[in-house]
Amino acid sequence: MDGTEGISYTGFHAGSFSANDETRAAAEAARRRVRIMSATLYPTLPHPEPVAAPAARLTLKTDGTSRGLLDGAWWPRSRDLLSELPALTDMLDPLWGRITRIAVNPTYWPVVPRRVPVHGHLVKVGWFTREIDPHKLLLLSYRTGRWDLLVVPPETGAESAARLMAAASDYDGPPLTASELIAADEARHGVPATDGSLNPDESWEDEGGASATPATPAAVPERTGPPGGASRLIIGM
Repeated sequence: MDGTEGISYTGFHAGSFSANDETRAAAEAARRRVRIMSATLYPTLPHPEPVAAPAARLTLKTDGTSRGLLDGAWWPRSRDLLSELPALTDMLDPLWGRITRIAVNPTYWPVVPRRVPVHGHLVKVGWFTREIDPHKLLLLSYRTGRWDLLVVPPETGAESAARLMAAASDYDGPPLTASELIAADEARHGVPATDGSLNPDESWEDEGGASATPATPAAVPERTGPPGGASRLIIGM
């Protein structure tokens, strides 16, 4: 009697243990399948490597006192000042001291931002419709003074751009304004450097830019001894 009950009791527990073990094993296998499917369906994507912005395309006069009306030339890749000006100031800050203000004529720029962030500081941007040549960019540094760059239109071909940039940074070149220099190159080579001006009424009003009859801004600062000279510094070409 005792032996039979012991066998029955032992058999009952042995059978129960086996069933629970199988249930736990099945549940664990199901969990593994879910984890495997999750890993397959939702893989961890690698973080993209940051892409460095292209260097600004510049030619600058160096070594001595500048002659003429320009201190060099800048060939931007687009008409988006917010994306183009940081690369330009990155190049010029080590050469001329920190650039604090930039001024343009809005004729060829669809949007003129009020400020542009550049490596931890802001560069203020202004516009002048009468005082600044439409093809020129004016830069101010709190340390040194003022510089004037020819702006080669972004859509200009490489050959024409190279001629214009060389002429703008030529120490012995004639004292031409930015627009006169572009017009002279077009007349000589028959290749237009620009596709026409923008309409300020349509392009500026929504972005805080110039209106049809803008208020007269403050006077443009005088040039005070920019670092021009006999040789050219070529950057980002």
